[in-house]
Amino acid sequence: MARPSKPTTRADRTPSGPSQRQLRAGELVRHALVEILREADFQDPALVGVSVTVTEVRMSPDLRHALCFIEPLGGEKSADVVAGLNRGAKFLRGRLGPAVTLKFTPDLKFVHDESFDEAARMSRLFDDPKVRQDLERHDDEDADRDAPSDDHGA
Repeated sequence: MARPSKPTTRADRTPSGPSQRQLRAGELVRHALVEILREADFQDPALVGVSVTVTEVRMSPDLRHALCFIEPLGGEKSADVVAGLNRGAKFLRGRLGPAVTLKFTPDLKFVHDESFDEAARMSRLFDDPKVRQDLERHDDEDADRDAPSDDHGA
């Protein structure tokens, strides 16, 4: 006798990862922050004369919180820049409100985007002579396997 299936809840049906709504709101906030940071005149010494790239904004499911990933141009003093932006988060939130069409202006939290450092680390690994030797060996083996043979069944 078959058991009745467990009723599914909305949480069971939702895919992992951000929803389309969160992604759209995140991009909206990211674009607005880019403009605000470009035009803002900061008094904080950590932010004076610093160009910042907003690489991604991840929104909470209720769209009330935004995690903003940033990379200072040149990658210098990233901890100081992140701290400065977090100190100025209320100011930035006040500027963000009129720039976005959301029901609530999200609270902003800034973090350093580690993906650039990770990409540089991977690039250094691939440049290592031992790794390069292994990669070239595998490329040669793949080329030998893919090359048509002169044997025609003779």
